[in-house]
Amino acid sequence: METIDWSKLGFDYHKTDWNVRYSYTDGKWSEMEVTQDEYIKMHMSASCLHYGIELFEGLKAFRGVDGKIRLFRVEENAHRLQSSAKRLCLPVPTTEMIVNACIEVVKRNEAYIPPYGTGASLYLRPVMFGTTVGLGVKPAKDALLIVYASPVGAYFKTGIKPIMVALDREQDRAAPRGTGDVKVGGNYAASIFSGENAHRLGYSNVLYLDAAQHKYIEECGAANFFGIKEGKYITPKSPSILPSITNKSLRQLASDMGLVVEERPIPLEELGTFEECGACGTAAVISPIGKIFDMQTNKVYEYGTEVGKVSMELYTRLQDIQYGRAEDTHGWNTIIE
Repeated sequence: METIDWSKLGFDYHKTDWNVRYSYTDGKWSEMEVTQDEYIKMHMSASCLHYGIELFEGLKAFRGVDGKIRLFRVEENAHRLQSSAKRLCLPVPTTEMIVNACIEVVKRNEAYIPPYGTGASLYLRPVMFGTTVGLGVKPAKDALLIVYASPVGAYFKTGIKPIMVALDREQDRAAPRGTGDVKVGGNYAASIFSGENAHRLGYSNVLYLDAAQHKYIEECGAANFFGIKEGKYITPKSPSILPSITNKSLRQLASDMGLVVEERPIPLEELGTFEECGACGTAAVISPIGKIFDMQTNKVYEYGTEVGKVSMELYTRLQDIQYGRAEDTHGWNTIIE
């Protein structure tokens, strides 16, 4: 294993030693295969390549202050993967299969789990796709589930700080009654165009409105949105929003802190009333939003250049649980022995 400068890691693929795989064919799943092969042999007419029959997950393992390795909310990721598989008419792996695969990958790649104090972690990527050969649009009868890992650096290298976000009224992330509430690759492909437009203007992310009426806040790039005001943690409720495991955790922590938690439609006009707002997801935990720029009207919403008090406390509480600095009262961590 090469020497890794943990401080220079970004959020990108870094080779590790092992990955695990299950294949589904002839109506049944194989036993877990452990391999060092990073590549997949696939037919050019495999259904995933033509019709987007693909899904994935993302979760992290942390080396704690006590030296123990903690895998965060792995069963929640397993359940969400199962929901995505059902939506794409793919064979559904069991929770035990998914959890065991993640644990095996962490154990096999323990040398790549960054030391405590670096802010870095081991990112796990379960990915599943249909491999049936054919030309027609139909469910895949064959599938491959892979779980691999990559060490990733701290999202904010110099400490958590607010980002600038662009509101785009002309691009939609996902349609109502579509696949916005499951973690499939097509949702992310659809966001690249508007994301690049925002980046060219100097903004970190895109804030989307609902595709039906363009009146309500939906997602912030690949992350959930939340707003803080009047002692409340408010996050959008919509059938086209991915149910974020980080957001679910933050809602619980907000309740623990005495905040009123509201999951409801958030009208665009309410943006100006928030004391704090942010995006939340596995990569950054919380990305506080300091400014939102409406690309079509040029209206600007300002939230300050410093991280809000509530957002900072939520971020700290969640990270303390993930790194073992605080008691895991909700049973979110799986300790890897």
